[in-house]
Amino acid sequence: MNSETFTWAAASTQPAITRRRFIARQSSSHGLPLLREGTVNRERALKIVLGVVGVLFLATVYPMITFLRQEPALAMMLSLYVTLGVFLLLAVRNPAANRSLISFTAWSSLAHGVVMGWQAFRNMIALVELIGVAVLLVIGVVLIMLAPARQTTEEISVLR
Repeated sequence: MNSETFTWAAASTQPAITRRRFIARQSSSHGLPLLREGTVNRERALKIVLGVVGVLFLATVYPMITFLRQEPALAMMLSLYVTLGVFLLLAVRNPAANRSLISFTAWSSLAHGVVMGWQAFRNMIALVELIGVAVLLVIGVVLIMLAPARQTTEEISVLR
């Protein structure tokens, strides 16, 4: 048994957060950055935000059903949010593997918020819609801030 195996065996009895730090320290000799303590908190926060936004988007199923006959275009748009909500809830399991879905959600929320805001200020839609603008902008900004970093192929192979 070599020293590297022994060190890992000793570390495996400690909590998962320590094992992650151990892996990062071991991989830092290969030129990979050390994991910061905030990385675990950031991932937890991202999972919470994904869950909340997923449930929020999924909750639009009720207005979607009620608007099917009255506002078919709105119902069509809400169907996209319902679907996106389902996939955001699935992404909670492994946010790093769903980086593009998180980016799409963030940037589409920002785009939707900007268009709605412009429409509200041009009196094309009611000013009360600015509440939705604020919600969409907050969702977009928070998801961009918490989005998982791109992983290099070296990091992926070391963490497997």
